[in-house]
Amino acid sequence: MAKPKKTPRPKAETPRGFRDYFGAEVTQRADMLAKIAGVYHRYGFDALESAGVEKVEALGKFLPDVDRPNEGVFAWQEDADSDKPGDWLALRYDLTAPLARVYAQHRNELPTPYRRYAMGPVWRNEKPGPGRYRQFYQCDADTVGAGSVAADAEICAMLADCLEEVGLGGDYIIRVNNRKVLNGVLEVAGLSGDDKEAERGIVLRAIDKLDRLGVDGVRALLGAGRKDESGDFTEGAGLSEAQADVVIGFINARVDAQKLWNEEGELTLAPGFLRSKVLGDGEFSFEKAGARLREISKNGTDDERAAILNFATISKLADLIGDTKIGHEGVDELAEIADLLGSQGYGHDRIVIDPSVVRGLGYYTGPVYEAELTFEIKDEKGRARNFGSVAGGGRYDDLVKRFTGQEVPATGVSIGVDRLLAALQAKGRLDTSAQGPVVVTVMDKARMADYQAMVAELRQAGIRAEVYLGNPKNFGNQLKYADKRGSPIAVIEGDTEKENGVIQIKDLILGAKIAENATLEEWRDRPSQYEVARGDLVSKVREILELYQ
Repeated sequence: MAKPKKTPRPKAETPRGFRDYFGAEVTQRADMLAKIAGVYHRYGFDALESAGVEKVEALGKFLPDVDRPNEGVFAWQEDADSDKPGDWLALRYDLTAPLARVYAQHRNELPTPYRRYAMGPVWRNEKPGPGRYRQFYQCDADTVGAGSVAADAEICAMLADCLEEVGLGGDYIIRVNNRKVLNGVLEVAGLSGDDKEAERGIVLRAIDKLDRLGVDGVRALLGAGRKDESGDFTEGAGLSEAQADVVIGFINARVDAQKLWNEEGELTLAPGFLRSKVLGDGEFSFEKAGARLREISKNGTDDERAAILNFATISKLADLIGDTKIGHEGVDELAEIADLLGSQGYGHDRIVIDPSVVRGLGYYTGPVYEAELTFEIKDEKGRARNFGSVAGGGRYDDLVKRFTGQEVPATGVSIGVDRLLAALQAKGRLDTSAQGPVVVTVMDKARMADYQAMVAELRQAGIRAEVYLGNPKNFGNQLKYADKRGSPIAVIEGDTEKENGVIQIKDLILGAKIAENATLEEWRDRPSQYEVARGDLVSKVREILELYQ
């Protein structure tokens, strides 16, 4: 008789594209999210925790195929093998689609506008790669039901405050663009209308590759097409040179505006460049303020000069969109955002108008914005490169409409939590030496109640502490355990100490430093172990901990 086959042991490994997070990593993320949540709360946003699972139909473009949903989500069908299969369900792909569903479902109970923030994991069924996981954290804030561009400006200001709060002040810029301006540019280039949808799609995808391919690569995709280094050919939009020039002028508007300064740093405004249309709140006109702009270009502050560049960029865009209605709406919205943020003290050098920002322009309906970190890091080959984007968002007025049939204005931002943590680590602004608990050692198992009483006193005083719960037979192992936990202090009470009413408090941080170099003058006269009265446990522990704050 054959022996029954043994069930193989499962491999102890995470699924591909997933990872585990331990102690300090989890604490660092929680601390950072708490700071960001504090900013959101200050701005009047309410927390929302939506379900981790949504119906697939609620996720927009990720709809079921004949047999299963398209790639992109982790999905399954309820009661798939029964006579009456149920709904297709999926782990949420982002935090925006659930917000649209929540607002549509509860709109009669929610205030309008509805301002909410959400933080949590999302899941994407995509090919993993270095630093790219299938589960990651997002941190979003959105305003639903506000059509005013002031809501977009507020999101930009709040994003800037978040980056300041977590310790990245001076290391970022927030770049702002507008989909409406691009729509105006496409109209001028002869790409409006339903019959041009395919060409518009290729143009959008080409612009989206600007960072990777550069202007020449984008121009090739706007024309006949582009062959990459491997020889693969990507078909282009088939635009004429004149049409391509209009699109390239759009993404290069800020670069072109920067050329208005001559070698002496003075602003040179060519005739016809400035438009007479009044921008912003009706008090600012390029034409009326030309002399003042020139004066600022010579003697103004950095922020004043940056303001000129922002408005010069907007003016350049105004030249490109001709008489298109939607284009002028977009230009005026950009001017208003720049004006609103400037009036609140957000420098034009950290929130800039930049048409090269193309965050999924097919998805957004108005302003878009992206937070980019400006410092350099070394890549895996040791080459210097800019850290890049850590957050982005924009206006998406069509998302809730899928549920209600009515257009509901909305705008919001999503912060890449893992990217932001990596940035803080690269700048050395994370506490990587998380302190472990005070460890109360066990010298006699029969006296566990005494040791638990010590721990209770420490905890009630707000001090993190634990009793060693392993095998206490080898005292050296207890100290090794404390070392592995990163414990600052070990508390020792043997029979002799118990009889004399004292305890031993061992400063493990100091002990480690002495072990590294016993001749260090700064440690020579300091003991690494103290004998104190049992009643002084809390006060002495607190005194030692304060030395390392």
